[in-house]
Amino acid sequence: MIPFNKPYCSGRELDYIKTVCGSTTMSGNGDFTKLCHDFFEKRYGFRKCLLTTSGTDALEMCAMLCNLKPGDEVIVPSYTFVSSAIAFLREGAKVAFADSGADNPNITVEQINPLITDKTKVIVVVHYAGIACDMDSIMALAEQHHLLVVEDATHAIDSYYKGRPLGSIGHLAAFSFHETKNINCGEGGMLVINDERFIRRSEIIWEKGTNRAEFYRGMVNKYGWCDIGSSFLPSEFNAAFLWAQLEQIEDIQKRRIRIWTIYDKILHTQVENKGVVLPQIPEYATNNGHMYYLVCPSLAFRTQLIAWLKERGVQTTFHYLPLHSSDYYKGQFKGKPLVNCDRYGDGLVRLPLYYELSDEDAEKVAQLVAEGIDAVAGA
Repeated sequence: MIPFNKPYCSGRELDYIKTVCGSTTMSGNGDFTKLCHDFFEKRYGFRKCLLTTSGTDALEMCAMLCNLKPGDEVIVPSYTFVSSAIAFLREGAKVAFADSGADNPNITVEQINPLITDKTKVIVVVHYAGIACDMDSIMALAEQHHLLVVEDATHAIDSYYKGRPLGSIGHLAAFSFHETKNINCGEGGMLVINDERFIRRSEIIWEKGTNRAEFYRGMVNKYGWCDIGSSFLPSEFNAAFLWAQLEQIEDIQKRRIRIWTIYDKILHTQVENKGVVLPQIPEYATNNGHMYYLVCPSLAFRTQLIAWLKERGVQTTFHYLPLHSSDYYKGQFKGKPLVNCDRYGDGLVRLPLYYELSDEDAEKVAQLVAEGIDAVAGA
């Protein structure tokens, strides 16, 4: 069986974890945490970075920093992971779910604009599969209505919009280092703060509501409880593992993009005009090799294709179930039908993509996908 995902280890993870075992700081915000923070701030120009225990935690910190009040509204794409919405619901906000665009699962200004009311405070954009939303138009809309923009960049490490790193454009951003991501530490994440006014409070929230970070920098002679917060920072073991991955980011990215390109070249040749839609990357966006997906014409077609490939030793999988129609939320959703979102929810299927997948196996997967599409279409 060719699995859907296989977490990658660069080879230095255990060495760095042993270093932590021999150090005086294991609980977090030690040397490896600082190395990771410096890497992201220097490589991508993020103003401030804070590692977290998950991408979900990073999103929850974003929501806390937005200082939402009961009745405030947050626009969130429906085609995303539940964390993108739950983080803001926890703060008492009302979520307004937006449809995806017709060309890819990202939200667009055309989908966002009708949802803006005098209660709207935040727009959450998800760069699905690491492909950028049209950030110029979204930021202009946000500025027009005095709204904050949170980038859910959990798919989007090392991906760009018009030369600008994703995660550096919105006021706040969240990354994930889950085992399914390009760069992983098993489970981890990172908050990015691009707006100066949120930096001090972000450290306090990160440090359980205390100003301990300022104390460690010698800025205050004691620290205490200043605000709400939680235990968001990960241990040094997580940071050490992550640092080993970051040292190899260029190699990892090169390999993943090669696999993506193999898929795209073969499938564009063999499945065009057969009712299956392949990824489309806008001119303003780059491809970070996070995910290769295709969109089937129906739920039944996708179900049959996934089963057909599994019988032949290839594990593929669907992705999100739209949040607006979930068991938890469907009774609360009062908006118009989200037709594009539903199309991705029923039809999208993801192919295996991981560092150790060989060129030969990638070619095999692509050929089997093409054969499977023919078999299902002709059934």
